[in-house]
Amino acid sequence: MRLLVALIGLAIGFALPAFAQEKDTVDPQTRQEIEAVDRKLDEAINKNDAAAVAALFTEDAILLMPVDKAPERSGMFSGRQAIEKEFAHNFIDYHLTDNKGKLDQINPVDAGMWAVGEWTQTVNFRHTAGYRAIFFGDSWKIRKMFLEW
Repeated sequence: MRLLVALIGLAIGFALPAFAQEKDTVDPQTRQEIEAVDRKLDEAINKNDAAAVAALFTEDAILLMPVDKAPERSGMFSGRQAIEKEFAHNFIDYHLTDNKGKLDQINPVDAGMWAVGEWTQTVNFRHTAGYRAIFFGDSWKIRKMFLEW
């Protein structure tokens, strides 16, 4: 029994460093490409350009907005057209400025990458929140985005 516990302990001891290294396995060029998409998103939001924002999403993209803070602007928006319409409404209702995203983590998943980050923007006051996104395809369009307030 002691031998079994010792072997399990050794296995965990060797496995943990390997898992820790796996999170940094994204190719630096891929990371730069995804960060470029994130910067384009900031630019489009700061210009209040809903069409430019939507162009960064895949045709079948999903955007999830939290319910708690703005029930009138919450829910799931499916497809590039619905996402463009939602951002257009937001730009009319809230003139968003100083939007700045910062990707904290980028990791591979299937044929894409998932990213976790935070964004700040001004909407009558300075606001900071988190987001999660899945990027997909050769041009790294956003396939799914989950905003958190």
